[in-house]
Amino acid sequence: MKSNQFQLDQLAQLIHGQPIGQLNYVVSGLASLKQAQSHHIAYVKSEKFLSDAEACKAGILIVTSDVQKQLKNHSNFIVVDNPYLVFSQLTHTFERKITERGIEATAQIHPSAMIGENTYIGHYVVIGENAVIGDNTIIQSHAKIDYGVEVGRDGFIDSHVTITGEAKIGDRVRVHANTVIGGEGFGYVPYQGIWHRIAQLGSVRIGNDVRIGSNCSIDRGALDDTILEDGVIIDNLVQVAHNVTIGSNTAIAAKCGIAGSSVIGKNCILAGACGVSGHIKIADNVTLTGMSMVTGNILEAGTYSSGTGLMDSGHWRRTVVRFRQLADVPLTKLAKQIDHIQSQIESIESTLKSRK
Repeated sequence: MKSNQFQLDQLAQLIHGQPIGQLNYVVSGLASLKQAQSHHIAYVKSEKFLSDAEACKAGILIVTSDVQKQLKNHSNFIVVDNPYLVFSQLTHTFERKITERGIEATAQIHPSAMIGENTYIGHYVVIGENAVIGDNTIIQSHAKIDYGVEVGRDGFIDSHVTITGEAKIGDRVRVHANTVIGGEGFGYVPYQGIWHRIAQLGSVRIGNDVRIGSNCSIDRGALDDTILEDGVIIDNLVQVAHNVTIGSNTAIAAKCGIAGSSVIGKNCILAGACGVSGHIKIADNVTLTGMSMVTGNILEAGTYSSGTGLMDSGHWRRTVVRFRQLADVPLTKLAKQIDHIQSQIESIESTLKSRK
C-alpha cells in the first residue's frame, strides 16, 4: 500500500477512534464535505452539517456517535468525541513532508556556527558567526540566520526569512516566508526638529511551539527583549514592535499592529487588523474583535470591540455629521442638558401621580 493510503482500521487506530464499516476500505486524502470523493475522508463538525454529510461522497466520515446514528447514506465511519480536533491531527498524516537533509553546496555557514543533526540547510542560506541550529530543523533557501542567533530543535524557517539581533528561538517554531525577526525597533528621540536614533540593544526571545506567518516583523527590544511566550500563533502581515511581550497561547490574526512596550496576556485573541497603542497592558483571556483599537489598559478578561459597524454610505455620512456635532458640544453641557431633561420627566411623573 502506498505511504499516503490508509485503511479505515489504520486511521481509527491513529486517532483513537471507533471504526465502523468496511475495515479495509482505503482512502488517500482529506477533503471537505462538499468536495470529497470516494477516496477521501471528511469530517462532520456537528449536527448542523447533517444535510451536507448525507449528500457527501466521502468514503469515510469522522463523526460523533450522535451524528453517526442519524446518517443513513453512509456505512464507513470513525466515531470520536471531537471530529474537528481529530481532523486537524489527521492533516499532519497526509501533509507532504520535507524529506531532504544535509547542507546544500551554495549555503554559506560560518565555521563557528553549530549545526545540529538531521538538519536541512537550503540553497543560498547564510548562517553567521556563533549561530546555533538545533537538530531536525529545516531552513529553506535564501534565509539569513545572523550572528549569535539560536534556533531550537524541529523548527521550520521558510525562504527569505531573516533572523537577526541575536534572537533566541525555541523548539518546534515555524517562521514563514519573508518574515524578519530581530530587526531594529522604531526608537527615536525628537530634539530641535530632528529625530535622533536610539540604538536597539535588546533582542527577541521566542518560546516553544510558536508559529509566525509570512511578511511579519518582530522587532528587537531597545533594552529589554521582545518576548513571545510558548504557543503563540501569529498570522501574516503582523507588526510586533520593540519590547512587546505576548503571553502564551495568544493568537493574532492578519494585519494587527502592536506598538512598543505593550504587554498582552495569555490566551488572548486579536482578530484581524486590530491596533494596540504603546505601553498598554491587556489581561489574560481577552478577545478583541476585528479592527479594534486599544488605547488604554484592559485589566479584565472578556470580549472588547471598538469602531462602528458597517452601514450604507448615506447612513454613514449622516452618522459622521452627528459625531462631529456631538464633538463640538462640551460634555459638561451635555450632562447638564440630560440632568435637566431627567428632572422634567420626574416632575411630570410626580404631577400625573398626584392627579390620580
